Amino acid sequence: MLIVVAVLIGLSTHMVVNCGDEDDPDICAAVIGFSPLRGSLIAFAYEGRGRIAMRHGDFRRAISDFDEAIHLNPNRASLYRDRALARRQNGDLELAIEDYDEAIAHDPKHAAPYHQRGLALAATGDLDRAILSYNTAVRLDPSDAQARLDRGLAFLARGQIDDARADFEAALTLPAGKDVRTREAARAKLAELASAEPLAVPRR
Repeated sequence: MLIVVAVLIGLSTHMVVNCGDEDDPDICAAVIGFSPLRGSLIAFAYEGRGRIAMRHGDFRRAISDFDEAIHLNPNRASLYRDRALARRQNGDLELAIEDYDEAIAHDPKHAAPYHQRGLALAATGDLDRAILSYNTAVRLDPSDAQARLDRGLAFLARGQIDDARADFEAALTLPAGKDVRTREAARAKLAELASAEPLAVPRR
């Protein structure tokens, strides 16, 4: 009997933690409604359903589910990152920045929330703070080509051409992973800068 109970609990826990891997929110809803496991574990089911909603572009639904997940488990940095992304996609930039701040407070050594906070800050026009956030992201993960590209764009928008060029060149030398668009964007920006440079006047 104890073995059977342990197996059932294991299956239930697996379903709770991984229900968001399927593209069917009803699975997560069933876990939320009927699982014998309550408390912080159910936060995984809300998180999973929120991620499904994100994949389908239903950002309000995602935010609502991430709200519930955070209420049940307020100490997981990834939940604040998830909700911040949903808020950013929904146009709630100031609230997204607050969530990135929370994610950083819970896990200050993870580069991603600094990078993503930089994107949100840049979108509000706060380029100074965006660059500071990108600086930390680059320091924590020097191999992130996208962070270099995004910081270069912020430098460019602020008129710091040399700093922008350095970041675009760095983005070209770093691993692009599966997404080659980062390198293509960096190469395009370098070409724009080169074409904008005044031609040297030959000496007589």
